[in-house]
This record gives sequence, structure tokens and C-alpha cells, in this order.
Amino acid sequence: MHYFFQALKKYATFSGRARRKEFWYFILFSIILELVVSAALGFFERSFFPPEEGQNPFLPEVSMVLFTVGFLLPRWAVIWRRMHDVGKSGWFGLIPIYNLILACQDGNKGENRFGPDPKG
Repeated sequence: MHYFFQALKKYATFSGRARRKEFWYFILFSIILELVVSAALGFFERSFFPPEEGQNPFLPEVSMVLFTVGFLLPRWAVIWRRMHDVGKSGWFGLIPIYNLILACQDGNKGENRFGPDPKG
């Protein structure tokens, strides 16, 4: 959980490096949080605002869009910093599958052109 909050504190920091733990814990906890919020909103809406015949429920969709947009910048920032940790430009985070391979690799030992080693 520490790594999740660490990534949130640097929500718009695209410079520097993020180690694998910070990246994967942020992804894991943001997905869990999205599922919990989605379930809670669905329960809240069904409990207090039951849909009438032919009515499309609206609250969970709007709330999830707002939640997802709220986590978009921190998610991209941690992806960007993770690419820096393996010695690549942050733009490699846009390449499907290859970015996943890079995210699973161990970061460069010692300092690289993007900053000091986050492991210390």
C-alpha cells in the first residue's frame, strides 16, 4: 500500500524512475479500488434508486468514468517513470505488449540518464 500512495504523491511527475514494486502495486491497488468503487456504486444505486421499467441506470457509469479519468494522470506518470527505470524513453509505454515486457524487467543498476537508482 505504501507504493500505491508513493505513486499518488508523484501523480504528475514524469521525470525520475519508478521501481517494479511501485509500478505493480499502483496498478494492483488502482484496479482493486476501481472494482470496490464500482460494486459500491452499483449496490448504492440498486438499493436507493431502483430502475424503473426500461430505464438505464446512470450513476455507476458516470462515477466510474470520473474515477478512471481521475486515475489517468497518475497511471501514465508511473508508467512513464517505470520505462525510465529500464533505461527507455517514457514513450515506450505506448507500445502494446513491449511495454508489459519492459515493466516486468528489472531496472538498470545504478544511475542512468533519467536519475538515480530508486532501490538506493
